[in-house]
Amino acid sequence: MTDQKGVRARHLYGGLANLHQGNSLDLCEKWPAPVTIICDGPYGVSGYDGDPESPEGLSEWYFPFFKKWAEKSTPLTTLWFWGTEVSWAESHPALKAAGWDYVSCNIWNKGMAHAAGNVNTQIIRRLPVVSEVCAHYVRRAEINYNGKNVSLKYWLREEFRRAGLSLYLANEACGVVNAATRKYLTQCHLWYFPPAEAFERIAAYANKHGAKEGRPYYSFNGESVVTAEEWQCMRAKFKCPMGVTNVWDEPALRSTERIKAGSKAVHYNQKPLKLMRRCIELSSERGDVVWEPFGGLFSGSIAAALLGRKAYAAEITPEVFEVGAIRAKSIQDLKEGDLFPESQDA
Repeated sequence: MTDQKGVRARHLYGGLANLHQGNSLDLCEKWPAPVTIICDGPYGVSGYDGDPESPEGLSEWYFPFFKKWAEKSTPLTTLWFWGTEVSWAESHPALKAAGWDYVSCNIWNKGMAHAAGNVNTQIIRRLPVVSEVCAHYVRRAEINYNGKNVSLKYWLREEFRRAGLSLYLANEACGVVNAATRKYLTQCHLWYFPPAEAFERIAAYANKHGAKEGRPYYSFNGESVVTAEEWQCMRAKFKCPMGVTNVWDEPALRSTERIKAGSKAVHYNQKPLKLMRRCIELSSERGDVVWEPFGGLFSGSIAAALLGRKAYAAEITPEVFEVGAIRAKSIQDLKEGDLFPESQDA
């Protein structure tokens, strides 16, 4: 099957999984804005055909992708960057320059079973490596304010000042003793993103008591005040179940989930569906759009579709695309509970 302009594609799971063969840098131009992006691209370890031998240069290679994704994203978007500790370190400056803010680093611990039994540490001169990283980033939220892109933290304080109001009055607006000035209008590292109700109160107070000639205050378009719903869309979604930390204990794939051609793995970078599910559930809701720009065997897209998200993915290698598409089709009749009996979605 082909889309317009001859792009090979598979549309599975009732349209929830949209898999394309080609370069995602071009294909994503027509994809809807993502809420979650799963980046599982080159590691720089010669792990599969096309993976560079070294992580050096990954930052320059990735940058056009990071920049394009930022342009197509919104402040709701979370990006999960998979790699080794070195490939992530090499790529972090490019992520930051492209408009992505670092949140935290998660460790996939595959356990001692991942280390070959005959590893001789006196020969390799290091500890056996049984981990990968999945770095958590969010799309930087900025507002064009007086011709400059500024942070939400700066904008919140400056709008209250522009209304001609003393900052301490924000506490009165929110019905608190000093939390508003201490958390919502501060410019230091203690700043908090105001909950929707607190933001509404601050905006309403400024527009009621602030200088009439400057109204509306707290407006993105200069005509209407930002609503609670619009404000909620200014930061990435996140929902963490109790007991989950940044260390993810999950064995490397050795079961029937590992896709093979004979005795050889088709793609050595294949991720467990369970970890794809975790990234998706932490950062999106049913009906949201998930991107998998380096599709491989489409583990992220399969997980997304089974969880009721709408996935858009690309794989540049034709042979891998075909295997991944066949895999996705073979399990499209499964339901969420068949693979994910303990889904965290409410």
